[in-house]
Amino acid sequence: MSGRLSPFLAAMLLLGFAFLYGPILSVVVYSFNASRLVTVWAGFSTRWYGALLENEQIKSAALTSFEVALLAATGALILGTLAGFALARYRRFAGRTLFGALLTGPLVMPEVITGLSLLLLFVALEEAIGWPRGRGVLTIVIAHVTLGMAYVSVVVEARLAAFDRSLEEAALDLGARPSKVFGAITLPLIAPALAAGWLLAFTLSLDDLVIASFTTGPSATTLPMVIFSSVRLGVSPQINALATLLLVFVALAILVAGRILARTRSAAAR
Repeated sequence: MSGRLSPFLAAMLLLGFAFLYGPILSVVVYSFNASRLVTVWAGFSTRWYGALLENEQIKSAALTSFEVALLAATGALILGTLAGFALARYRRFAGRTLFGALLTGPLVMPEVITGLSLLLLFVALEEAIGWPRGRGVLTIVIAHVTLGMAYVSVVVEARLAAFDRSLEEAALDLGARPSKVFGAITLPLIAPALAAGWLLAFTLSLDDLVIASFTTGPSATTLPMVIFSSVRLGVSPQINALATLLLVFVALAILVAGRILARTRSAAAR
């Protein structure tokens, strides 16, 4: 059986990649357009990158989004890892089915429902105990942790399901405490899954618009909210420049994460 693609399959593959990445490439190209019209090429220019750096609204929203994403991804990693560990290692405990259903609920629930329910929860808590006081960065972080931990727990549980427990059992037989085994053996061996879960939660938080719109207030505006409000009035060339910078950031993050995961796997193999 030949390993080469047929001309038809190769053409369909190229067409699929062009359909997926052609619009992204056009955004990058037109971010260097000198014209104010995003569909009319008027020569090469980097003026919109300079204008973007002077846009205080976008800079403030970007800082807020990255702050929220870092906090939410870290919180989701901690809670999701503990939840995934509980589901993978403790097969029978009271309420396990309900716990698993509630944990994975955000995966299938529409974001509109999730955002609305969290908004009602925050309003009820503020009226009952006075916390959280208003909506802002804190409420967005809590909402994104709720969303991200569901994805992290699935990744961690899947990794632990295929985990060889012989090293853990050997350490326990040699007198190591369970907490020591978990910190010194289990966590390093599942580090690639933890990194993947953190990156997934970070990306979900950075990209989220619907849940953030429900759970934020006037004191906090995320980058997707600014982009959405700008696009409603017409696409600005600054948005193309912003999208290009985000693509560069994501590409660099993927390269760094790939190197870290490769080193972690090689160290674990030794």
